[in-house]
Amino acid sequence: MSERQMIQEILNTVDVLYEFENVDEDTKEYTILISQQKGDRRELEVINKEMNKYFTEADFDYQEELNPTDVEADIRVQIKR
Repeated sequence: MSERQMIQEILNTVDVLYEFENVDEDTKEYTILISQQKGDRRELEVINKEMNKYFTEADFDYQEELNPTDVEADIRVQIKR
């Protein structure tokens, strides 16, 4: 499974909407914009904690920004393997 497929599998498991903002397959660095699904009652911190757990278990470095001001997303995640 490629890194991109693994990322998509994790995000689908957490059940969020997402789009890749930046992808660098050569350095295996990805920036992803995450949005909460309508009707999802979980706090952003709970969603972020769940994503962090899965990405850390998959050996990704994980850095997040909750409520970024420069894009329409709830969380911006930068990950690297």
